[in-house]
Amino acid sequence: MTQIFTVAQTDPVAGVLSFIAIVWILAIIASIFWLWALVDALTNEPTANDKLLWFLVIFLLHFVGAIIYVAVRRGHRTQAKA
Repeated sequence: MTQIFTVAQTDPVAGVLSFIAIVWILAIIASIFWLWALVDALTNEPTANDKLLWFLVIFLLHFVGAIIYVAVRRGHRTQAKA
């Protein structure tokens, strides 16, 4: 990781490419999280109405919807199991 920063300081083009690579990596991680939340909502929600509601929230709000789902619904489910 320090090599990326060293190259970024010496060559401005490499700095831009490093920034783009970091943004791509974060976007891939966010998309994997979004997909996991979408699958989790469709497989673990008890009723069809809940599945449809959470599908629409996660699908239309993308990353923010996935965070809302994990914070609200998944946390509620884990407390109910305990």
